[in-house]
Amino acid sequence: MAKEIERKFLVDGDGWKDGAEKGVRLTQAYLMSGPQRSLRVRIFDGGRARLTMKFGGAALSRDEYEYDIPLADALELVGHAVGSVIDKTRYRLADAPYVWEIDVYHGDLSGLVVAEVELPDEAATPRLHDWLGREVTGDPRYLNQTLSETGRHPEEAD
Repeated sequence: MAKEIERKFLVDGDGWKDGAEKGVRLTQAYLMSGPQRSLRVRIFDGGRARLTMKFGGAALSRDEYEYDIPLADALELVGHAVGSVIDKTRYRLADAPYVWEIDVYHGDLSGLVVAEVELPDEAATPRLHDWLGREVTGDPRYLNQTLSETGRHPEEAD
């Protein structure tokens, strides 16, 4: 069983940009969404696609299963999206032994920038950079699943 263990933060500043790799544009559509579970399709730069199932809520740790799928299938599946299709650019920033992923959202979610770091275990302590804002690990409003359901920036949805 695959486990996803990650911490998530709002981004407060541009300090991450200097060390980040070139971004990848992601189209992300949820096909099924429910309490403690989701099924999504994600298209990377319009060239490849992956299907992902997650089990567990907004907690630090969740079960995750991912599978590459044909791009043509993914494009069809996006048409079956539940809620809004998410459009964002993901940047990666190496910070040995960790890698930060910074998501810059577009469209209705424009202005939202979130950083997450995957961890080997729940006790791991990555360096917390000064460009990180408030931690939102465990806050379900910042799950992409919730963002797709509401179609709005979490602070505007309150």
